[in-house]
Amino acid sequence: MWQDFVTRWFFVAEKVGLRYFLVAGIAFFVFYFLLHRVMQQRKMQVKFPKLGDYGRDIIYSGITILIFATMAAFVFVVLDPYTFYYRDVEKYGWFYFFLSFPLMVLVHDAYFYWMHRLMHHPKLFKAVHRVHHQSTNPSPWTAYAFHPLEAVIEAGIILVLGFVMPVHVGAFALFMLFQITYNVYGHLGYELYPKNFHRSAIGKWINTSTAHNQHHQFFHGNYGLYTLIWDRLFGTLRSDYNEKYERVTDSRKEAELMHKA
Repeated sequence: MWQDFVTRWFFVAEKVGLRYFLVAGIAFFVFYFLLHRVMQQRKMQVKFPKLGDYGRDIIYSGITILIFATMAAFVFVVLDPYTFYYRDVEKYGWFYFFLSFPLMVLVHDAYFYWMHRLMHHPKLFKAVHRVHHQSTNPSPWTAYAFHPLEAVIEAGIILVLGFVMPVHVGAFALFMLFQITYNVYGHLGYELYPKNFHRSAIGKWINTSTAHNQHHQFFHGNYGLYTLIWDRLFGTLRSDYNEKYERVTDSRKEAELMHKA
């Protein structure tokens, strides 16, 4: 078992690390170098993070990756006989394979919201969550920049999913790719959704980079991960969210800035 644990640990650490550096690195290169002038209006905060902020985020993210690998190895090797993770698609069929994806998103979204609100308790914030909030102006590298204890709690979703619903390991791998991609978007510093998306029937429930950037900038409100469902239900969506979203997606201001550039 322990040989399998070590083998799985190295496998997961490599995969999670590769996903983080690939997704965050591409986003950073594209939006912070190639398109930083073209996308100037879509940037939530005018200034860019300092070099030291990038370095700090990458170091903490590296620690998070190791912790994620440890949790995954523990769940998929040590606890494997007791979880609902499975490897044979035919066990539940292809329909459920794809249905499990949005179910995982909803479960993770609820888990993250309440965990995140707990992290903002004054004592926990000061001791743990403050590390993530050192990036008041986040970048793609901030996505996994957690205090080690918070990284353990974040990785807890691997354990939670394994005990609340059947999940094919392949579907879980795709879900984790989606998770880091949306996490990077949330910390991107730029808004990518179109104008008025936040007022559409679907868009009003979707978390945006604007919403999460406000959370980093002001520390309160907008606690969601993928959706704004919980923020809207429990009144934690910032009152100035719509105004901020509309400002950064104003096409007229965008055109003016592009003309000046």
